[in-house]
Amino acid sequence: MEDEVKSAVKAFARTINSGSKVAVSDMSALIDVTSDLPLSSFDYWERLIRSEFSLALRETTPPKWKIWSKPKERLTWLDLVSWDGHKREKTLRTLSGAAPNTFFFSLAVRRLNDWVPQVRIAAREKLPEIARATDPEHVVEALCIALANWTSWGRIEDADKKVLFQMLCEESIAEAIRSKLISSPSGPMPSLFSQLGRTSVLDRYIEEIATLAIQPAVRAKAYRSLFEGRIAWIEGRKWEWTDIRYCARKLKPVVAERQIKVQTPLLDLLHNSAEDRSSIVRRVSAEVLIRELLNLGNSAKTLADKFASDKSFPVAERGLFAKKKLRELERANATE
Repeated sequence: MEDEVKSAVKAFARTINSGSKVAVSDMSALIDVTSDLPLSSFDYWERLIRSEFSLALRETTPPKWKIWSKPKERLTWLDLVSWDGHKREKTLRTLSGAAPNTFFFSLAVRRLNDWVPQVRIAAREKLPEIARATDPEHVVEALCIALANWTSWGRIEDADKKVLFQMLCEESIAEAIRSKLISSPSGPMPSLFSQLGRTSVLDRYIEEIATLAIQPAVRAKAYRSLFEGRIAWIEGRKWEWTDIRYCARKLKPVVAERQIKVQTPLLDLLHNSAEDRSSIVRRVSAEVLIRELLNLGNSAKTLADKFASDKSFPVAERGLFAKKKLRELERANATE
C-alpha cells in the first residue's frame, strides 16, 4: 500500500495540469489509492504524502536557468499538507467543488487543527462550502474520524468546533450519520454517538438507534440517554496530580452533558431494553429497574424476576438485588 501511494503521488506531481489554478485532472490513480487507505493511521499517511509530494515537485521543477519554462504556481488538494503555511491557506481559499473522496475531505477538516492560525481561519470559512458540494458519505466518514479524535487536537478552538457542528446539522449529513450509527458493525460508534450529543442533530433518531443499531454498545448508550434524559460526552482532558511529592500526575477526562427533549414512557423503555439480545443493554435496563423500583408498581416484580433468571451473570446479579430490595420494601410496608 505504501509503494502504491508513493507511485501515485509521484505520477500526479509529473502530470499537474497547467490550465487552471487548482489541478484536478490526472488524479484518478491518487483518488483510487487514497480511497483504500486505513484512515485510523491518517497521521502516518499525511506525513508520507507531504514528504513524497514535496520531493516529487522538486524533482520535476525545471532548472532555474530555464526561465522561459518555469511553470506558474498551481495549487492542488495535496497542497493542503504543504510544509508552507501560506500555501496551505491559499489552497483552502482557492479550492472549489467537491472533495474527491473521504481522504481528501479529511485533509481539509484537519486544517481546523493546523498550527498556523490563518490556516485554521481559512478552514472555518471554506469547509462548509466544500462540504455542501461533496458526497455526504465522504463528509460523514471524515467527520466521524475527526469527532472520534478531536479531544486530542491541541489547537482546535470553539469556533472550529462550531463549523463541524454546522456541517453535521445539514439534513443530508444528519441522515447519513444516523444510517452509519445504525449499520456500522465496528469502529468508534459509541464514542461518536456521545460526541454527536453536543447538538440536537440525533435527538429524533435516538429511539431508532437504541432499537436497530448493530453495535450493542451503541444501543446501550442510546437506551441510557433515553432513561436519563441526557447525553454525556468527554469534553477534553486535564492533568490531575496523583502524588505531588513525586510529581506524579495523570490525565483525567472532563465530562460534559446536555439534556434531551425526547420522552418515551419508562415502562416501554424497560420492556424493550430487557428483551435486547445483548447483555450489555439488558444490564443497563436492570440498573434502571433498581433505581426506579418505587415508581413501577407491579411491573417491578415481573421485570426483577426476568432479570434474575438472565443467562448473563451481571444481569442476573442485578435482578436478584432488585428482588431483594422489593422483599425489603414489602416487609417495611407490612410493619407499618
